Amino acid sequence: MTDVVLDGVEKVYPGGQVAVRDLRLRIDEGELFVLLGPSGCGKSTVLRMIAGLEEVTTGDLWLNGSVANGLAPRERNVAMVFQEGALYPHRTVKGNMMFPLEVSGDDRAEAGAKVVELARALGINSMIDRLPGTLSGGQRQRAAIGRALIREPSLFLMDEPLSSLDAGLRTELRIEITALVRSTGTTTVYVTHDQVEAMTMADRMAVLRDGLLEDVGTPEQIYEDPATVFVAAFLSSPPINLLQATLWAVEGEGLVLDFGSQRLSVPWNDPRASSLISHHGRSVIVGVRPDTLLPVTPGSPAPPGTTLSGRIRAMEFHGHEWLAYAEAGVPTADAAEVGRPPPPEPRDPGRPGMRGRLRTLLGGPVRDDPPVEEHAGHHRRSDLVFRIAPGNRPQRGDHVALRVDLSRVLFFGADGHRVTPVHR
Repeated sequence: MTDVVLDGVEKVYPGGQVAVRDLRLRIDEGELFVLLGPSGCGKSTVLRMIAGLEEVTTGDLWLNGSVANGLAPRERNVAMVFQEGALYPHRTVKGNMMFPLEVSGDDRAEAGAKVVELARALGINSMIDRLPGTLSGGQRQRAAIGRALIREPSLFLMDEPLSSLDAGLRTELRIEITALVRSTGTTTVYVTHDQVEAMTMADRMAVLRDGLLEDVGTPEQIYEDPATVFVAAFLSSPPINLLQATLWAVEGEGLVLDFGSQRLSVPWNDPRASSLISHHGRSVIVGVRPDTLLPVTPGSPAPPGTTLSGRIRAMEFHGHEWLAYAEAGVPTADAAEVGRPPPPEPRDPGRPGMRGRLRTLLGGPVRDDPPVEEHAGHHRRSDLVFRIAPGNRPQRGDHVALRVDLSRVLFFGADGHRVTPVHR
């Protein structure tokens, strides 16, 4: 087993494309650590730098207390599983799993017994004499995982190994991989874009966006106490309500969240009031998860400043519940754009070319630089999304009042970062 430390690590590709920026992260020994984020956020690049398949441009990568920037992949004692498994097609399952032990010169009889034992744990012992082409996608991935684990690496790296499988098989393998990795105690770094995989598998996780670290913590910490708007929205299904408001400190009423046509009030005795008051007169983004909105029963009025209202525009049946969308006339924020870091200035880690020298000399872009593309972003309709249990429920077109559990509301500044303290 080993621990991993990334200290100010950056990756810049030839031509100046910056894939990872100033990443500072520690992965503890024996931990199942998940790197989560959308496509293109840099998570696979981080994994490949740890494996030694990509060079670190700047910063230091530490493995088990030693700087590993210059180590070749074979010197790092890591094993990696890719999205497609990458088995040798001419070797049986047993032959694929035996291969690392053959290379290292292990006793053949002992290696064979080890393969059978691991194949049984992976549920593929009945097919160890079959070729990869005769296996299903899930069986091939099990064999690939077995080949990676058989030589007992100090570090296990997995790059979206379940993304090409159907939903039912992903769930089954997710449980098995988690149990197997934890039973071996091998430090594991797992890359995925699937929030369910991250939340259910990780001891701790990091969320990346555009090559930058947005948040790191346990799944519970990141879900309940996200550091940014992006993290709150990315780990939210159904989607979190992100409402734009102006915050006012009003004597005798509390901290008023003014949405224009509606308002909420946070009482002065709320423990977050001391942090919120610094945003008096400023714009804030209010994060309200669907399960913090509860339809008010007619004849049971809620206290003033605790409800929002709207007219139901659409409903979706999800078996165990309904999801309702109520048109509320409240401005919403687009998590994809809020707090998005500016694109990094392209830079070449090597000697600057002619265009780079001209840019330095002229103090600005060269004439034929491509124009910067403007992104207006997509803004969701001003709906309030909330959950309804099966049974008595409102209908489309009905007007509803929704009581807000203010203790669970999240507050973000216009830059997308939390206004109130984030606890880790």
